Amino acid sequence: MTEPIINGVPASSSLPSGVPVSDAPAAPAVNADAEQVGEPAVVESVAAARGPLALEAVGLGRDFKLGRGQVLHAARNVSFGLYRGAVVALVGESGSGKSTVAKLLAGQERPTHGSVRLEGKPVDVGSSRRFRQYKRQVQYVFQDPFSSLNPTHTVGYHLARPVKLHQPGVKDVKAAVIDLLELVRLTPAAQFVGKFPYELSGGQRQRVSFARALAAKPAVLLADEPVSMLDVSIRLEMLGLLNDLRSRLSLALLYITHDIASARYFADEVLVMYGGQIVERGPAEDVTQRPAHPYTQLLIASAPDPDDLGSVLKSANVGAGGGAARAGNVGPAAAGCPFSNRCPLAIDKCKQENPALQLLTPNRAAACWRLDVAASSLTDSVV
Repeated sequence: MTEPIINGVPASSSLPSGVPVSDAPAAPAVNADAEQVGEPAVVESVAAARGPLALEAVGLGRDFKLGRGQVLHAARNVSFGLYRGAVVALVGESGSGKSTVAKLLAGQERPTHGSVRLEGKPVDVGSSRRFRQYKRQVQYVFQDPFSSLNPTHTVGYHLARPVKLHQPGVKDVKAAVIDLLELVRLTPAAQFVGKFPYELSGGQRQRVSFARALAAKPAVLLADEPVSMLDVSIRLEMLGLLNDLRSRLSLALLYITHDIASARYFADEVLVMYGGQIVERGPAEDVTQRPAHPYTQLLIASAPDPDDLGSVLKSANVGAGGGAARAGNVGPAAAGCPFSNRCPLAIDKCKQENPALQLLTPNRAAACWRLDVAASSLTDSVV
């Protein structure tokens, strides 16, 4: 597990004066006093139309103790489902909690609150045997393909090992490896079997990572920023490959990204995270065309989208909140709505109470006290 950071320094480090970090004044916990007010709205996921529910997060939360009674709420009350044949995008800036949620779903972190359910049954990965069984169903693709592949082993080894581990009944492992390489469009496959990771391009290494994950024949694929380390020229090609795999193999795919523009074209449903919690969710096209939460609007306004998606924050409505966005206040607020210290629409209530998701339509919700201003075109349909 990644070492906790206190005041920007690893917990095991010492200050220049030789005083251990744990004895120095502790940084305030992220959103420490911001328990959500009310019960989150129950949202009908548009991804459910694609296929049956495969994996579900129910009230998922993860806290990290920072010492001296301080707690970092990396994820708080996160609930959503992943459906066979559908893509759900988890969008947000660095530090918003996206990867923490993915690690909780992958069984690499234990939840402090809530639970993960696979095909309706609570997940328990307390033993190595149960963890291995779980990994046959749920696979994780990491952001950096070079660091996730062992440089001392060939492509063939990276793919043969999970085939042997998760498909013990396969007799011809070499043929299975060839099939995996062809599945991710690394052809002629025989030329790649004996190569090492350093002999491959970034895109080819990521294809190997996809193939390794698919070697277990999973139902769920968790893709954590799978194209962010790649050249812009091949990102669309890689997303096309993921979409093809999702369709052909009926995968339930979680696509984690900070690029909301790519989520618009690739995902069925978009979940926007900030400060460890979901602040908006809904159909990808609706969320990106008509964002309700001020944070989502700022994300879209900053995205280089040729359609020049509009934002209420560019209009006269901004004046109602008291000026431009407070970009200098970096990080979630310690109390109230986590976005209140950066939001141009924030009022006193926003700084004191953290709103739960409020239903806008049966398949859309946002967590904001100022929806009457931020999403005036949608609030007439609030249930």
